[in-house]
Amino acid sequence: MADTTVKIDSETRDRFAAIAAAHGKSVRSYLADLAIEEENQIKLGHATAAFHEAIARPGLLEAFDREFGGLPDAPHSSSRAA
Repeated sequence: MADTTVKIDSETRDRFAAIAAAHGKSVRSYLADLAIEEENQIKLGHATAAFHEAIARPGLLEAFDREFGGLPDAPHSSSRAA
């Protein structure tokens, strides 16, 4: 993989260096991991939007309940002191 240079101000460079060091990583390794994490967050956002769109479809939740028996009843909490 070829290296490339990115120009950033010295304050930002120092901040990345400090964060990377706090994680026990080089700046190169930290930025590579950060890029992967950001890509995953974007994908998660798309998946979340697709999920919300799917469950908003009329009748979907009722069909799920019919097929799988619905959610279990929530446990009732006691108001007694321990």
